[in-house]
Amino acid sequence: MAGNLTRDEARERARLLKVESYEVALDLTEGDERFESVTTVRFASTSPGASTFIDLHGARVRKVVLNGEELDVASYDAAAGRFPLPSLAEANELRVDADCSYMRTGEGLHRFVDPVDKNVYLHSQFETADAHRMYACFDQPDLKATFQLTVLAPAGWEVISNATATGVEELPEQAGKHGAVPAARRWQFAPTPVISTYITALVAGPYHKVTSEHDGIPLGVYCRASLSGHLDADNIFEVTKQGFDFFHRVFGVRYPFGKYDQLFVPEFNAGAMENAACVTLLEDYVFRSRVTDAVVERRAETILHEMAHMWFGDLVTMRWWDDLWLNESFATYMSVLAQAEATRWGKGAWTTFANVEKAWAYRQDQLPSTHPIAADIPDMQAVEVNFDGITYAKGASVLKQLVAYVGLDNFLAGVRDYFAEHAWGNTELKDLLTALERTSGRDLSSWSKEWLETSWVNTLRPSFEVSGGRFTRFEVLQEAPADHPTLRSHRVAIGLYSMAGGELTRTKRVELDVVGARTNVAQLVGEEQPDLVLINDDDLTYAKIRLDERSLKTLVDGGIAAFTESLPRALCWSAAWDMTRDGEMSTRDYVRLVVSGVETVSDITVLQAVLRQARMAVQQYADPAWRQEGLELLAGKLRALLASAEPGSDHQLAFLQAFAPVAGSDEDLDLLQSILDGSAVPDGLTVDADLRWSLVHALVSCGRLTEPDIDAELELDPTATGERSAAHCRAAIPTAEAKAAAWDRIVGGELANHIARTTIGGFQDPRHPELLDPYREKYFAEVGRIYKEWTFDQASTFAVGCFPALLIEPATVEAAERYLADEEPPQALRRLILEGADGVSRALRNRKTDAAT
Repeated sequence: MAGNLTRDEARERARLLKVESYEVALDLTEGDERFESVTTVRFASTSPGASTFIDLHGARVRKVVLNGEELDVASYDAAAGRFPLPSLAEANELRVDADCSYMRTGEGLHRFVDPVDKNVYLHSQFETADAHRMYACFDQPDLKATFQLTVLAPAGWEVISNATATGVEELPEQAGKHGAVPAARRWQFAPTPVISTYITALVAGPYHKVTSEHDGIPLGVYCRASLSGHLDADNIFEVTKQGFDFFHRVFGVRYPFGKYDQLFVPEFNAGAMENAACVTLLEDYVFRSRVTDAVVERRAETILHEMAHMWFGDLVTMRWWDDLWLNESFATYMSVLAQAEATRWGKGAWTTFANVEKAWAYRQDQLPSTHPIAADIPDMQAVEVNFDGITYAKGASVLKQLVAYVGLDNFLAGVRDYFAEHAWGNTELKDLLTALERTSGRDLSSWSKEWLETSWVNTLRPSFEVSGGRFTRFEVLQEAPADHPTLRSHRVAIGLYSMAGGELTRTKRVELDVVGARTNVAQLVGEEQPDLVLINDDDLTYAKIRLDERSLKTLVDGGIAAFTESLPRALCWSAAWDMTRDGEMSTRDYVRLVVSGVETVSDITVLQAVLRQARMAVQQYADPAWRQEGLELLAGKLRALLASAEPGSDHQLAFLQAFAPVAGSDEDLDLLQSILDGSAVPDGLTVDADLRWSLVHALVSCGRLTEPDIDAELELDPTATGERSAAHCRAAIPTAEAKAAAWDRIVGGELANHIARTTIGGFQDPRHPELLDPYREKYFAEVGRIYKEWTFDQASTFAVGCFPALLIEPATVEAAERYLADEEPPQALRRLILEGADGVSRALRNRKTDAAT
């Protein structure tokens, strides 16, 4: 994010201006540091004679002409990224001629060189406010305009943008500013409809391209040439076509942007970005090695999420970033609904949502930085840290609950009315609520206040009395902490489950509204007490749930393996994990639950989530005196499961991927080494490049392999992924010297974004927290400088990734508190440090709980 536009500034500029069009001409043939950017903007002013500014970051400005008058380029404020525009006319034409910088941070126009073939690839990433790193613009979402791009690029490149190319002119070799310029092509693109600057886009390079068509929409899928052999375009097109059919049916508005391209780009900072008609995605979604179906499912959700944005976000756009949550929550909810209704994952998509998305939301919502879904965003720095589990997953959970409240048909009818009324415009939350109130006949003001304007997550637990084996009283208790005391209205189902024939099946279900601290459930009085009571069965509301003593015993004694349906099993896993995180269940009991029940988890997404949580519990929440025993217990179970897994199955791969990070004994490491060298590969397992790196990392971390072994592996895999993996492994070498070298590389600020992230990941190795002890003081000595000097994405990666989270000691919390008190950092950095300290405090509490077991 470049600059820090405030909401008040944006409102004033939106009052003053109506932007009509951008014409942007780029020359990408002049060197590897900068490119020429010439922008012509036409806009009107409601107040002739007034002044404003246009955004442009990191540029060398050559010439600026406003309404025929040349302005003084010395007035450009490079630090703020603003060029002042005095004495506006009623109708204005502005031309800005500048050189802009390529980025290596994943922001603006990012430049990447493929280590395999040395080809250059570019992609843009402009959300939230980085379009003005590529061209001069009024970079805020409510100043929409048409966008027409002309690009001069090397002759062998593909150039892709929001609109279709209307012409490509071949140009011979010619003289340039820096010497001879090889043969090139000039690409001319049609004007777009009116769109916001943050969803404009440019992708360029010798990309491999596959095309198709569906329902009159031209489709394109792109990846780097060196990855072309791994691109499973047929699967991507299948999900894409299913998505278009579903969204056309439920939205009642045809896709509005003509063609639809999806581009898998290198070193992308996010999962994907909803640029109109030019969607960019993380190229890890081009699977060069075998992945489980959980990853394929996640890619499908991402594809559908970005497609939903074409309507909700691109066609109709938030006025300001206060409503970012609505953009992302709506796309998340609709993508899962589309998966459930239109793809092969079916209702299992909601199981994944319950176990993955909501776990993210619950975790985020219990941090000291929790905020209402409808957050107050006074400036751009505030919005950057709000791309979080509340904005995405809690918001989507609450929309799911809203659908249960108003009905799916009424919800979709309201959405159709909303699109019809506000197409090509900007809106606020009240506009959507008005449409939903109209179609549902419900007043949503109290719902909005209760769910969107308050923070934290409620806890629901059963309270009952039993006589003669039957309930004589049954209530649902609702809890909230003193700091966030809101008790909400919840639509919930309560399921009673009993063991019969070795299966745990639902024998009764009641649905009701839970309101206030105690809600009587008269329908269950007189019912026989089952083996398990599940509050929030079918996952209708957003709340943590608790299990009574008998229900928890049922799970621990093997009942977790006896469910006949995936969703209640997933909800019970989630409840057990929440109880562990909150100190109501000891880590060792949670790990024993995992060990007793994990082999019967058929849903691969749930399986991998549970195994990740079990590993984290042992590494961070276990009493240090029990930690080694817990790791051995987990490793022993996973080794046995690997030996008995169906050859070639997703479960076989998942068990090995989970085993490698917890392997520690000589027997464990011998097994990993024999799989790596090929002497004892389990039947059906393919030891491909990514799996090899996972094994190498585990063996490096345990001291079995050293730097020459890493170098040898990189020779076998001299790709971009190989370079990242090698950096990850080097930083994990368990010596003080290797940690010092990794730290120097990290804080030096020269690493590209993805190399920096993998280096940090290797540096923060939970196997050897003792090696990180010197870096607590060094972190707090560096984080302020880095936050001030680096781009936001890179600085936040450091602030979060290098926080001494594995030094689970009171001294870490004290150091964080001392830094915040003494340095008074910017609010966004303060939030990131508070979150890190809270994680350490939680781990300390949970270790105490586990030690008392």
